[in-house]
Amino acid sequence: QVQLVESGGGSVQAGGSLRLSCAGSGRTFSNYATAWFRQALGKERDFVAVGSWSGGRTRYADSVKGRFTISRDTANDTVYLQMNSLKPEDTAIYYCAARWDSGHTLTERYEYSNWGQGTQVTVSS
Repeated sequence: QVQLVESGGGSVQAGGSLRLSCAGSGRTFSNYATAWFRQALGKERDFVAVGSWSGGRTRYADSVKGRFTISRDTANDTVYLQMNSLKPEDTAIYYCAARWDSGHTLTERYEYSNWGQGTQVTVSS
């Protein structure tokens, strides 16, 4: 098990950028694949991006491809989500999730057993 703490959310105008951070604790965090999901008000929690670091693979939802980038700082046990060209439809609570890295870029919520508390991102037009 690992503990995850997100930060970096906030309010920004359309076209702007934010970088979310997910700090992991636990001595085996480097062996975990990490993903970002988001949940808009009244909607399901949807996949955004995942990094399977053992295989060096990343995967993105079509809605964010080319605008968002997931990366990892191994030295600090932190995973980032760089979000550029933000749109109002990106407004949501963003959650970091982690699971033992199988080498696959998994995108379903049920496949992740470790979750952070979430951080709010609001994009105004």
